[in-house]
Formats: sequence, structure tokens, C-alpha cells
Amino acid sequence: MLGSKSTLTVARLVRDVAYIFIDNMALVKCAAFFMLGAALSYGVGLACTLTTLLVFGVYLVTGGWRFTWVVINTLPRDLRGLTVLLRTKFVIKDHLRSGTTIAKLFTKSANKYPNKACVLFEDEVWTFQEVEAYSNSIANYFYQAGFQKGDVVSIYMDNRPQYFCYWLGLSKIGVVSALINYNLRKQQLTHSIIAAESRAVIFGKEFTEDIKEAVHGNGKLKLYITGTNNIADPSITCLDPLLEKVSKFNPPAVPVKFSEKLFLVFTSGTTGLPKAAVITHTRFFYMSFAIQQMYRLSGKDTLYTSLPLYHTAGGILGVGQVVLGGTTLALRRKFSASKFWEDCVRYNCTASQYIGEICRYLLAQPHRNFDRQHKVRIMFGNGLRPQIWKEFQDRFGVQQMGEFYGATEGNCNTLNPDNTVGAVGFTTMIAPFLYPITLIRVDEQGEHMRDRNGVCIKAKPGERGELVGKIVKGDALREFDGYVNKTATSKKICASVFKKGDLGFLTGDVLIMDQFGYFYFQDRTGDTFRWRGENVSTMEVEAVVSNIVRLCDSVVYGVEVPGLEGRAGMVAIEDQNDNLDLHYLQTELQKALASYARPVFVRLLKTVATTGTFKLKKVELRQEGFDPNKVKDRLFYMNSKSGCYEPITPQVYRDVCNGKTRL
Repeated sequence: MLGSKSTLTVARLVRDVAYIFIDNMALVKCAAFFMLGAALSYGVGLACTLTTLLVFGVYLVTGGWRFTWVVINTLPRDLRGLTVLLRTKFVIKDHLRSGTTIAKLFTKSANKYPNKACVLFEDEVWTFQEVEAYSNSIANYFYQAGFQKGDVVSIYMDNRPQYFCYWLGLSKIGVVSALINYNLRKQQLTHSIIAAESRAVIFGKEFTEDIKEAVHGNGKLKLYITGTNNIADPSITCLDPLLEKVSKFNPPAVPVKFSEKLFLVFTSGTTGLPKAAVITHTRFFYMSFAIQQMYRLSGKDTLYTSLPLYHTAGGILGVGQVVLGGTTLALRRKFSASKFWEDCVRYNCTASQYIGEICRYLLAQPHRNFDRQHKVRIMFGNGLRPQIWKEFQDRFGVQQMGEFYGATEGNCNTLNPDNTVGAVGFTTMIAPFLYPITLIRVDEQGEHMRDRNGVCIKAKPGERGELVGKIVKGDALREFDGYVNKTATSKKICASVFKKGDLGFLTGDVLIMDQFGYFYFQDRTGDTFRWRGENVSTMEVEAVVSNIVRLCDSVVYGVEVPGLEGRAGMVAIEDQNDNLDLHYLQTELQKALASYARPVFVRLLKTVATTGTFKLKKVELRQEGFDPNKVKDRLFYMNSKSGCYEPITPQVYRDVCNGKTRL
């Protein structure tokens, strides 16, 4: 007889075999069908055609009809996606081998279209030849000024034609630009300049006081102002007249690889303050190239954008079309709902960019003739709510909405190629190994759920999961270039995602996938939420609020508002003695935070609940939202008309939910 230890060993062996059988069910089924075919063909003697039909019939009856239905519905989409993927990989490999850079690709477009309009801005028209010459003058000036490959120069200005000329020109001599959000002030601005390890800052004259305050006492930092020929401060150099005097011919050759840094883009995360994400020439190329190929943009198109050029959307996906395909860029300084379609008609635009809020703002405008006079055939972007998708297309006559998902620094970029309402992208269900991105299950606290082997559990169709992408070293599309800060980089990497020991990039976004592989955005994990097209760090806002009100604790989180994209910021503040000065809070928040980061709602608590490890609880607060019928604490909202926090009454709550009161 077997002893107890032997019995246990046998039981474990049987269990492990059962697990292996379950894990490899697909292989087992394939083997079974093969054996059935062999039996029918060699055992019974049926013809090959009849055997194939019978085996396929058994496959359909035993559940294979589901996969067959998926193939029928997605094969054309997947073949198109595969074509673009292979073409992208091939072109990148060629560029890596030949020593191409983004600047060289633009020069190629400039040589092809020298007198063609490159940028249309207000009443200005910049040709490709003029942009090339201006960027050359920038490269030559900074080369002569002693800037070397690897140096970082921060760019801090609003939209204008010169904006991308600066980073383009600097890249020609290997200098890396840091594209800083012009909404940042004080500590955030100081942090961004320092985090990028900047040697200099180029800024617009309208931001002079903000820069002087942010860099006060930093004598090593060189300051260059643009937009004026005269300034009294001797520590600031007027750049415009100096650029007029230098050569506009090609600068001295500096060896730059396609895999090296092009510029830095700042993105909010769970660490509190903005993080500098690395954008290589390769990353810039494949993000732009995928949009160009999937949405068939070319030199015949004029692309309208009012998105900020410090963002990935405008600065890479928009400008990238100019660089790669000779597309004309119609640029606006800042978004205007009333002028949007008028501008598209004025510049004869055929394509445009958006974020979700832009589409909602446009729908809220009164009907005008410009709504249908334009020639825009496609709009691409992210954040378009499914509820207004069809309505938007019907009203404005845009044939295709190119919704996409993309993390600035990540490897999970995907897009919606066929106008499927609500989808932010797709993955192939036929051959998922071709582009390894997936959804992994997370619990309510955002922790990843794993199987018995420690591997992340994939979310099934219809289940919520965090989007992750497999990291593959040496594959330009699968690498994670990370941030300047190495600690921040490590926090975005997860081990054992697809299999034991591999690495995956964590997007921090929760999505749902349907049976055909289309992704639908749901929420953000961690301490960030998205509002007005911007990522807001709750830790950053909490730190600012605590400094202002001098209280023990404050909790910041995002809450859903019916009819609005993203989540509105809400702060719950401990106010035991009912002596919080809301007017002072509002005034100081306005000074310290960008408009999108300022809390829209305020909740005053007697105590702030914490976990056993003293983490502030947010799940319950987020679920309760700003409904006075559920919340007994005092609630306030930012009245956009008065500019003050005012009490939320049941009537105010209804008006906000119905859209009568705008936030």
C-alpha cells in the first residue's frame, strides 16, 4: 500500500496533470481533431475533401462556431492592421540601419514640397522651405552657443509655428527638447525644468513673470525669450534678432541615431508631480506613421489642430503628419468652439484632431452654416463619448471618427480603424501574439489578480481589466523607453504578465474588450484621473490643498458627472471646527494649480478615514460622489459664473446632472 506521503505525491501529480490539460485545452482540441481526421481518412477511407468537411462540422458543433464567427467579422480589419504593423516594422528597421532622424525626414518633405504651405496660423503662411530654414537657424545658433548632443532645453510657450521649429532645429544638433505644459506655474513649473535636467529654457514673452518666479536663484540656467526684441532683464536673452543673423543652411553634422532621444513630454502620474517621458525618434515615427497609414493621410490633406503642441496628440500625432507626409498643418493658438468649423472652412481642411471635450463643446454650439460647409472627412483623437458619437457625425457630416488609445510613454497604442462606435482600438482575436497587448484583471483597489503560478489573469471579453503591453527588448514597437526618472519608470513595469518571468507595461487604464477584440475605455487606476483632456495627479493636488488649509488630511479623487467626459476633481477636507475659508481656498488654488487640476467639488468632513496602513480611503468617497441625497457632509461646487465655491443643494445637483449648470 502507498504511504500518506506517496498518496499526497500522486494526488499532486494528478492535479498538476489536470492543470496542464486545462491550460492547454486548445492544443488538446487540435490534437483531437487531427486524430479524428486521420481516423476518417485512413481508417474509414473517406476522401480528403469529405474528411475536411466532417471535421470542420464537428469543430463548429463543439463550440468552434464562435471563433469562426469572430474570424468572419474581424479578418478584413485584422489583415489591414497586420499590413500596417509589418510595414511600420519594415520602415523602422530601414531607418535604424540607414541612420535616419526625424529632422532628416522633414528635410526630405521640405525638398519635395518647398513652396507648399507647411503651417497656416492666423494670417501667416509658412512654407516647408521657410520652416526648414528657420529650424536650421535655430540649430546653428545653439551649436555656436556651445550646446552639445544630449543637452536639454525646455520649451515653454503656447501654440505658434515656431514651436515645433525649435525642437526640430535643436534635434539637428542632438539637443533634446523638454516640452513643458504652459499651464504649469510655480512649483510644478520649477519641478518640470529641474526634472528634465534643463540647461536652458526658451519661452514666450507672455510667460516672462512665470519663468522668472519659477527659476529664481538658478543662475546656471540660460533663459531665452521669443516674441520680443527688447527686454530690460540682462539675465534673459532675446532670441529672435539673433536667429536672423545666423546661417539658414544645414548645421554641422552631429551623429544622431534613430533610437535616441528626440524630446521629452511631461505626463502626470501617481508620483504627484509631472514626469518627463522619453520620446525617441523611433517612437515619434511609429506613432505618427500608424495614424498616417490607418487613416490614409497624405500631402494632399490639410490637418486642423487646436490641441497644445506640448501634448502627444498635437505635438506628435499632428505635427508628425507634416514631418512624414508633407501634410499642411492649420494651427490655432487655443481651442475655440465658435471658430472651429469656421477655421476648417477658412483653411480648406480635410482632417482634424479632437479630444472628447472638443466634440461635446462643438455639439453645444448653435447651428451655423459652417457646420456643413467644411471638407473635413476624418477627425482623429481620443475621449469621444459613445453617447454623442453618432449625433456628432450626423450633424457635422464627418465620415470617420478615428478614436485611438495611446499612452505617451507606453507600448499599448491601438486605434479604431472602422468607425466602431465607442471603441478606442482593437486587438486581433485570431492571432493575438502578433501584437501582444491584453487586459489583466484587477480588484477594487487596483491590485493585479494572479493565478497559482503567479502570472496575471487575463480578463475575458466583457470583464474589466487594466491594459498592459508586453515589453520586448530590441523591438521598437514593444520597448518601453520610460521616463527620465528611473524610479518612475520601474513603477510602470509589471512582471509575469503573459507568462512567468516576462515584463509588461502598465497603462493605469481600465478597459473592457468585446468578443471581436474591440477595446472600450472605462476608468483609470491609481491616483490619477482624466479631466478636460488632462491627467490629474491626486497626490499633487492633495499636497497643494494641505499646504493651503493647514489641516491634517485631505483626499482628492475624480467623480463622474453625467454627460461629461472623464471625471471632475473633488476634494474631501477634514474640517472639524467648521472654520474653513472657501474663498481663500479658491484663491490659492487658482494661483497654485492649472485650471483642469483645481477641484470642482469640495466635501467637508469631520474626519478622513484611513486604512490600517494609513492610506487614505477613496473608494467609498468616489462612489458617493457629490449627490446631497447620499452625502450628509457639507458639499460645494465651483460656480463658473461667480468664480466661488457655493453649496450644492438638491436643485443644484439636478441642474448639474441635466447640464443646466455648466462646470
